[in-house]
Amino acid sequence: MVRDELDAVLDLIAAGSTADALETSVLDFKTQNRRSVQDTLDDLADAVACFANAGGGTVVVGVADRVPGPDAFVGHDLDVDATRRRIYELTDPSILADVEVVAHACGEVLVIHVPRGVTVHKVKSKMPTERVGTSCMPMSTHRIASLVAERQGDDWSAHDSGVSVQDVDEVAVAIARSRLERSVDPRRRERARTATAELLRALGVVTERNTLTNAGAMLFRGLEQFPVLVSYVYRRTPTGALAANEQLTGPLVAVLQRFFDLAEARIDRTSVSVGSGQQLQVGDLPDGAVREAVVNAVMHRDYRRTDRVTVEHSPTRLAVTSPGGFVAGVRVDNVLTTSSRTRNGNLAQAIRGLDFAETAGAGVDRMYAEMARIGHQPPVYAADPESVTVTLMGGAPNASLARFVATLPADEAEDADTLLVLLTLLTQRLVDATGMTPLLQKPDIAETQAVLERLASDEVRLIETTRESRRNTLPRYRLREEPVAALGSAVTYRRRTADQLDRKVVALVKEAGTINSRMVRIMLDLDVPTTSRLLRDLVDRGFLVRTSTATRGRAVTYGAGPQVPDKRRTGSADGAPRPQLEELDLD
Repeated sequence: MVRDELDAVLDLIAAGSTADALETSVLDFKTQNRRSVQDTLDDLADAVACFANAGGGTVVVGVADRVPGPDAFVGHDLDVDATRRRIYELTDPSILADVEVVAHACGEVLVIHVPRGVTVHKVKSKMPTERVGTSCMPMSTHRIASLVAERQGDDWSAHDSGVSVQDVDEVAVAIARSRLERSVDPRRRERARTATAELLRALGVVTERNTLTNAGAMLFRGLEQFPVLVSYVYRRTPTGALAANEQLTGPLVAVLQRFFDLAEARIDRTSVSVGSGQQLQVGDLPDGAVREAVVNAVMHRDYRRTDRVTVEHSPTRLAVTSPGGFVAGVRVDNVLTTSSRTRNGNLAQAIRGLDFAETAGAGVDRMYAEMARIGHQPPVYAADPESVTVTLMGGAPNASLARFVATLPADEAEDADTLLVLLTLLTQRLVDATGMTPLLQKPDIAETQAVLERLASDEVRLIETTRESRRNTLPRYRLREEPVAALGSAVTYRRRTADQLDRKVVALVKEAGTINSRMVRIMLDLDVPTTSRLLRDLVDRGFLVRTSTATRGRAVTYGAGPQVPDKRRTGSADGAPRPQLEELDLD
């Protein structure tokens, strides 16, 4: 944690927050045991080893957990050098932490900066622990072995499997060729026509002994220790009885293709018109997000465990659980933006080479973008040292949003940051960098501000600063009028009921005398189809009449119909009083 971030947290505590509410996976607060310095140092060594086994972190000594305000700063009398030395002596392998005293207006604190460990650390004879959320959890033997291998750069998928190149499954090879033949990359299409051994070498899964790596054997033959690679279950309702229960076995290439077929056959689709006669077939769960969720699971899972990847599918939900925790440095709150990391480098390279997955670092971005572009919330991650689960919540797509995104430049329509900002502004009038930083998972507010400035630029013109905040360091932003009009009913806070829309049009025609579709569309921020339906309905019900001979476009004009009250008359032709505007039945 950098000094500015720490100062900001200490200021929050001084202002009335409590330390326990501000603890994170990389920040912990401690108080000194006044009766025993030794017990305090033992406790600090435990905390340091715990952080080192995760991704590193910061321990702050001298702030009470549950006391708000200045009284939380209870101080300490620990020596910096003695603390550093004792932590080094107690940890195994020894950890050399950076210890310093930090002065705050409410009192001094001791700050211990813990680096990420190079292996698994423990405190002498104690069981190793690692930071999970705001707790230190014991590490299982599987987790210890996986972490040691990962930090030593040991790629299980690159190990020699002993399986000969000639023993591959021909069906798996045929599936691989079929995928490569459909690739947009001409080099991959050319690769599909090479001999099997050459194809496997191009994927990087053949050793110097002319045998397959574990990744190659997994992809093209299967390994005995993994009798089931993916367990797929489908329910017609989230908690209903099983409608399908498939245990997918064999070569991973065939397993992935089988999963794609099973899932795609059960995804409901909606046809969305994007103009010029073009139709988009939009799934209630986007195909791209579903594929990436499962491919990421088999690509990054821990193969030192023999558990299977599990997929739970229903019409509006897909949950994928993979064995093993996140790779070191990846967390639930940074999975979107952290640099690409995998414990199975050889397998990841081959899977990408077969066009099963996006390029390195793009898979999670694509999941977020695919969900946001049709109005669904971002993927939800849950993780512990034993497993990672990603859940996609779907449902009927937001057709207005999907239609609008289809009109954006390709770079923006596929950008997760752009789509998450747009999705937020459908239900929230204003955004700023402070509020958007956690959603975009940026490491600092400056990066989020840069995203907002780009979307407000003359090249993109999606959002604009509010007049009253333009001079602020971090201004507030809103959608520009053009996107609001194009998005129509997708913008919920601008959405009006049919009754409200009718009243607005009636008021406009009474004031202006004559109106056309363009006037109505601009005033009510509607799209063209909605405006046409609204005007046609008001004509049918007698609130508007056509006053021109034109039959289409803005040349068609409308005047007040017989159902609109006239200030010069107090009754109708049959003597009955005319209704006032507020009494009109516009439903």
